[in-house]
Amino acid sequence: MTATLPDTIRTQAYIDGAFVDAADGATFDSIAPATGQVIAKVAACGEADVDRAVAAARAAFDGGAWSRIDPADRKSVLFAFADLIEAGADELATIEAIDAGKPIADCRTIDVPDALNTLRWYAEAADKVFGKTSPTGADSVGLIIREPVGVVGGVLPWNFPLMTLAWKIGPALATGNSVVIKPAELASLTTIRLAELATEAGIPAGVFNVVPGLGHVTGKAIGLHPDVDVVTFTGSTEVGRAFLRYSADSNLKGIVLECGGKSPQIVMADCRDQLDVVAADLADAAFWNAGQNCTAGSRILVDRSIKDEFVAALVDQAQRRTVGDPAAEDTVLGPLIEPSALDRVLGYVEQARADGARVVTGGGRILAETGGWFAEATVLDEVTPRMSVAREEIFGPVVSVLAFDDPDEALRIANDSPYGLAATVWSKDIDVALRTARSVRAGTVAINGYSEGDVGTPFGGYKMSGFGGRDKGLEALDQYTELKTIWITLR
Repeated sequence: MTATLPDTIRTQAYIDGAFVDAADGATFDSIAPATGQVIAKVAACGEADVDRAVAAARAAFDGGAWSRIDPADRKSVLFAFADLIEAGADELATIEAIDAGKPIADCRTIDVPDALNTLRWYAEAADKVFGKTSPTGADSVGLIIREPVGVVGGVLPWNFPLMTLAWKIGPALATGNSVVIKPAELASLTTIRLAELATEAGIPAGVFNVVPGLGHVTGKAIGLHPDVDVVTFTGSTEVGRAFLRYSADSNLKGIVLECGGKSPQIVMADCRDQLDVVAADLADAAFWNAGQNCTAGSRILVDRSIKDEFVAALVDQAQRRTVGDPAAEDTVLGPLIEPSALDRVLGYVEQARADGARVVTGGGRILAETGGWFAEATVLDEVTPRMSVAREEIFGPVVSVLAFDDPDEALRIANDSPYGLAATVWSKDIDVALRTARSVRAGTVAINGYSEGDVGTPFGGYKMSGFGGRDKGLEALDQYTELKTIWITLR
């Protein structure tokens, strides 16, 4: 790894507008995925630190310095916050590339711009959350209004730290809440830096708190805290279940979950003359961020009549993708996040071989001499719907190709999954494309191009992929607000 962390980086918790050590002085190692080397020691917050952060958030909320100011003033401060992020874009991209192992080109052109756009979009929405009146008789008036929910706990993933942070804090702050954020222990550094920038922009002390730490300690403490009103979580389905239990065992706080996925990519026979285009798109879907993405297009369902041609085009695309140092401008695939991730990915490939699938390209570890956890872009053919690689979330650069004989069979295979986060349909026939899109049980279905939509469209899943709300869109505002009826009797 050729880049180094900027001098501005801090590794403490950020509570009530100031950097503080964990109450017991504990730290954990932050390790660069590209080298396996320790790059920082980060505060490991415990229950006492979460208590302190939640108390600061509650005091700030009850004090009204953010929750009760004119929404137009919140908008101005959030725009100033976004401006500071934009000014530090190169710094943040470098931190993200080193800490999370993400290609620097992606950090500069996708992650940082997405976070900026999200914060500005919700800043603009801050003074546009309207209430309404209900139809009543002449002697009464019914007002239906939305109020900030209070203290929002955010528990973030490591694969898109900046982007998912913005998805959570954008609508939460725009509606007047205070937040307590636990970044993933595998990639905490940009979140800590943004808390500092928030204070510089004018967000009052106590409104934006960051408590880095281990999930089973810090995350659990947030989930069980009786003075947290809502927890929004992005991560594994297993941990998502735990947050539902934490809610039941505490104050029945609201829980918003965006969990795993096994997103089907469906390619119809009428795409025969554009397979290079389709293969390039679906290679991006499968290998973006080294496949460490909840919506990764990790299973491609292809009409049997074009399957062999498609696999050849997909292999060509996979082999073009440079795996290497995240700091290098030409890197497309960086390392996996930790050693266990590499072991898991390679284990799935070996199981696929044992089950009868064919490894057409890739399938192994590379660049081991760097100390980093790099895996090749891997294409599996002759995969059947019951194989583990076709059913379980791998979270690595591995894509399975399955054949189908007609659109009805494609739908049966696509929907035969406990997940329902996203999907893509490729077809020149708009009737076939729309009918298929409507029938796939997923929260986002793209047509003729892999996409998660944009900030204006809600993002979340069906079935085990989601629960309790949506990120992005105006719909995200609902989960950070309480709906209140005020009934006035006219005398």
